[in-house]
Amino acid sequence: MSNTFKSTWYSVLLALAISCSAQAGDNNTSQQFKQLIDEHWQTANKEQIFFRKDPDAFRMNGKLPDMSKAGRDRREKYNNELLQRLAKINVNDLSSEDQITYRLFKYERQTEANSYQQLDHLYPLNYYSGFDSYFAGAPANMSFLTKQDYQNYLISLADFPRYNQEHIDSLKEAISVGHVHYCETFSKYHKGISQHIVDDVQQSVFYAPFANIPANFSAQDKQHFRAAGSKLIKESIIPEYKKFYEFFTQEYMANCRSKVGISELAGGKDYYKYLIEFYTTTDMTADEIHQLGLNEVKRIREEMQTIIEQVGFQGDFKAFIEFLRTDEQFYTTTERDLLEKASYITRKMAAQLPKWFSKLPQQTFDIKSAPNGGAYYVASDGSGTTSGTYFLDTKDLKSQPLYTLEALTFHEAEPGHHFQSAIAQEVDMAEFRKTLYHAAYGEGWGLYSERLGKEIGFYQDPYSDFGRLTYEAWRACRLVVDTGMHAKGWSRQQAIDYLAENTALSIADVIGQIDRYISWPAQALSYKIGEIKIRQLRALAEQELGDKFNIRKFHDQMLKNGSLPLALLEELTKDWIEQQK
Repeated sequence: MSNTFKSTWYSVLLALAISCSAQAGDNNTSQQFKQLIDEHWQTANKEQIFFRKDPDAFRMNGKLPDMSKAGRDRREKYNNELLQRLAKINVNDLSSEDQITYRLFKYERQTEANSYQQLDHLYPLNYYSGFDSYFAGAPANMSFLTKQDYQNYLISLADFPRYNQEHIDSLKEAISVGHVHYCETFSKYHKGISQHIVDDVQQSVFYAPFANIPANFSAQDKQHFRAAGSKLIKESIIPEYKKFYEFFTQEYMANCRSKVGISELAGGKDYYKYLIEFYTTTDMTADEIHQLGLNEVKRIREEMQTIIEQVGFQGDFKAFIEFLRTDEQFYTTTERDLLEKASYITRKMAAQLPKWFSKLPQQTFDIKSAPNGGAYYVASDGSGTTSGTYFLDTKDLKSQPLYTLEALTFHEAEPGHHFQSAIAQEVDMAEFRKTLYHAAYGEGWGLYSERLGKEIGFYQDPYSDFGRLTYEAWRACRLVVDTGMHAKGWSRQQAIDYLAENTALSIADVIGQIDRYISWPAQALSYKIGEIKIRQLRALAEQELGDKFNIRKFHDQMLKNGSLPLALLEELTKDWIEQQK
């Protein structure tokens, strides 16, 4: 054996040894880190509060979360202790995979530490939903298969008076410091509360699990659970909703704010800056986001105009939008028809997905009518006993035109939110990562999925393609109107006019959306900012890899790590590009 060969062989062995060491990490440090994140996950399950988790996925599990000041103080203290312990772990001693988990975990704990200094607890409601509607919607997201499931449900119902009062206490504090919602935006919120104040217990949404008790339960058990549940609904749940209704209408709304923007309130400018960072996971300023929105709206409007000319419409943009909003051909007349049309779209998409993804989720999803209106996706609880659910607004069929149904379905179901949440739950990684939800990543992927539908071959109807563009314009407009109202002094009407003039959303939808942005500052910024980042990363990969670029591998890379802040997503994607070379 020559000396040259010996030297080369030695170099290879040394490189392999270093590589294996990097993959394996220091065993003691790895165990220390694993113990820390496992302990955190157990504590989060005990608290039933998971930082940065999609609120639509709220479910009950026995005793409800502690929303009191003492509860917040306890969680803040524990989170600070975690940061101190985390600082003692040498990240370089961890495997490459654990290093990603470490950095993500540290980022989340630092963000959580910051959140305790903010005003979040003063805003447990927004235009679309709040603690009261999440609680009422929870049974529809749960599986009731065993006696223990029902026992836990009874515990949750019995604990609602405390849970309700703790939120009322936070809202009273909000009144005292002037951080309440805008009057016009919340003028109809009480209607959502009142629908749970019913005379017949069996008409309550909380009774539904007792109406469908599994057949293998004994007659005695069925009678016991129905009697206990009915008693709690009648004596605890309905009176508590009455209590909250009275507080909301007589006290909270009597003190609602007259100013639209959050920045006009005490400490509001700093709070809005925090919210931008929280939802976009970037350090972009309101001015930068506003200008980005103006640029995107201009670009998309030009594409929309091309379609108007393609279909031969005689009239300007405004007239075309009015045509879409009023012509009966673009609306269905029954709930079932809308659900069936959405189901058809999902099945046609499912057949194409193996060409674009090599990793497909094993979990299924259902399509249902949304209990409180709106369209959204709720992930499975990960137990294997619940599916994901794509909820559609079937109560107001005029708010869901058929020309946007393809885009909406790709966003909420496949390859959008269902894909990202199901795959994250199925990947072998730390438990806290499986339910983590960064809005910019999650909603960015949903919006990217809408555009991907066109590449795959959908939107053959030009009106449907216009619907895709109006959804993209809608998300671009959000950058303008959200920052306009919360940082630049825009009025509510100014924002309504801007969104109505630049999208084909129904007027009812436009008004609802603006009220959403007023009551949920910065959340709506996440969609377009996240989508732009994913598109930039794809363009970079295509440019760098050339003929080596594989769209299936790229999509797998986007989803394999679960939800990430955009800076970490970019870094890991660049590393992946180098590996592909």
